[in-house]
Amino acid sequence: MTLLTVEQLTKTFGGTCAVDGIGFTIHEGRCVALLGPNGAGKTTTIRMLTGLLAPTSGRIAFRGFAPGADHRSVIGFLPQIPALYGWMTGQEFLIYAGRLCGLSAKEAQIRCSGLLERVGIASAAKRRIAGYSGGMKQRLGLAQALIHRPKLLILDEPVSALDPIGRREVMELLRELKQETTILFSTHVLHDAEELCDDVLIMRAGRIAVGGAVSEIRNEHRQPILTLEIEQDEQSRNWLRGWLQAPPAYVQSTSANGGGARLVVTDVHAARRSLMGELLESDVRFTKLEIGHTTLEDLFMKVVTAS
Repeated sequence: MTLLTVEQLTKTFGGTCAVDGIGFTIHEGRCVALLGPNGAGKTTTIRMLTGLLAPTSGRIAFRGFAPGADHRSVIGFLPQIPALYGWMTGQEFLIYAGRLCGLSAKEAQIRCSGLLERVGIASAAKRRIAGYSGGMKQRLGLAQALIHRPKLLILDEPVSALDPIGRREVMELLRELKQETTILFSTHVLHDAEELCDDVLIMRAGRIAVGGAVSEIRNEHRQPILTLEIEQDEQSRNWLRGWLQAPPAYVQSTSANGGGARLVVTDVHAARRSLMGELLESDVRFTKLEIGHTTLEDLFMKVVTAS
């Protein structure tokens, strides 16, 4: 069931068009990743969806609300850098956020206790926020976005301030939250998007270049690849250098690294047989010849670097 519909959404700043007539839908119960390089329009789009920035033109329709109605009451939002009051304790801030969302004092207190435990900072509930680490502030920001049980949770780079352990813990929490609410999050970590989300929207220069279900996009755009690693003797290195200068017709593109090459091919089985024969005939010492497929990151790089 469609929760949010965006049509021809545009935002200009002077003579600059930051978001250029984009359109998409978000279905209830889905987790959607908004991807794109810096300056692609992700944060501007998020600010319009959350009501923090008025669109220049276009339409944002939330199910259950009349066109143009304020739907912020059913949105939870975590900006990339949460704005918190350092003189408050974590507990005080979260209760305050709940009250601003319309919860009673009792409801806010109950929700506060459970959420602080859930995001992993219950032990710091009575400490002043000024003494929190960046990761703790991010967790508190996530708790305030959830305090009123939103229908749509919007997160702008939710794990950017976390160390690897904290990032993994928050990712696990988001995996749980997928079962409870609809999520839209922006990220630069393509692995996170591929691991967690159901749908992706890849933005480039203010427009959506690719969008849809991850499974469908993966099937439509993925290509077979061969990963070759060689020993670093002079003969093997010279062979690889020469081979990459004029690769066979079955190779669509190549990328070399210090120890070998990554080959995007047309027919992986024919390519493997042919390449194996060439390696043996030339007596190249190789340590790995692996079959795989291009990833969401490969598609992302192809889209954002397209001329």
